Amino acid sequence: MSDAAIIVAAGRGSRAGGPLPKQWQPLAGRRVADWTIAAIRKAGLWPIVVVLHPEDMGRELPSDILRVPGGASRDASVRAGLAALDPAKVETVLIHDVARPCVPQQVIADVRDALQQAEAAAPGLPVTDALWRGAAGQVTGTAPREGLFRAQTPQGFRLAPLLAAHAAHPGGAADDVEVARAAGLAVTITPGAEENLKITHPGDFARAEKILRGQMDIRLGNGYDVHAFTEGAGVWLCGVEIPHDRALLGHSDADVAMHAVTDAIYGALAEGDIGRHFPPSDPQWKGAASHIFLAHAVELAASKGYAISNVDCTIICEAPKIGPHAGAMQARMAEIMGLEVSRISVKATTSEKLGFTGRKEGIASIATALLVKA
Repeated sequence: MSDAAIIVAAGRGSRAGGPLPKQWQPLAGRRVADWTIAAIRKAGLWPIVVVLHPEDMGRELPSDILRVPGGASRDASVRAGLAALDPAKVETVLIHDVARPCVPQQVIADVRDALQQAEAAAPGLPVTDALWRGAAGQVTGTAPREGLFRAQTPQGFRLAPLLAAHAAHPGGAADDVEVARAAGLAVTITPGAEENLKITHPGDFARAEKILRGQMDIRLGNGYDVHAFTEGAGVWLCGVEIPHDRALLGHSDADVAMHAVTDAIYGALAEGDIGRHFPPSDPQWKGAASHIFLAHAVELAASKGYAISNVDCTIICEAPKIGPHAGAMQARMAEIMGLEVSRISVKATTSEKLGFTGRKEGIASIATALLVKA
């Protein structure tokens, strides 16, 4: 049995302004939704269902995310997300607003811990400000703040009782705590966090960016490799064999482009280069396929808590022609690295017939990799 998550992202968020719904607007180098999904994934919740507006079903999301179209209201969208879960495999579910991209891991952990004993749990912050009533821009009275909390998400529930609660509810609830309470479920309040803000107005983007940039650990690495031509009938570049009247000379398969990308990842991790991890003096790596090295670098990054945001690889040669094969190279690299093709750049240039590449003595490649602490 697993702890699943539903991210509600079907709203239009018009109060936030901007040319796009707020969840698709840029925030600290990524989209709001990307940050939210990353926070939920980091907590180890699985499966993750993202409920989307029907117009957004084609938006780019990680391939392992379940996407379902939402309804006309928040509770209708949640019901659509719940319908995508298998009650035989899911014990608890956490429901989170996509507009809360800064949710701390401790907030999520506290909700999950509370569900060990409770049927429902949700984070909240005690109201500390004085409360006024007002009309026409004037204060008309005050209200006591004792016992009042500011509701946050993710709100967690045991799946079976929540399904029954939604089935019995007439609709129109502000959140899932309201649905649960209407069904008689007790909801435990867990600690919220000030940084777990909900992006609602234009100024909230700046606040969220300040929080996220304070949390970000970004690593940049560069890689460079060269291999000379030798006798043969083809070269391996980015995991694709390209017909050519020469081959590349090397201890492994001499995939100069993949070697540069691999070294860029190692460099971002301050882990040396391929030679440190796969010494050429070791005969077991003689003629080895370079995807072994790249997969190791990707796994090492993941083990240290880093996600590869994107890589950019430039191949420098007079021949063979790279353009006709660039798409296949991108696809193969994406497959090895577990990334979307759109995060892999493969391009080529010549050295205007200057130097060893200009004399067609070999191929060079440079690469850059950007890693972000997941």
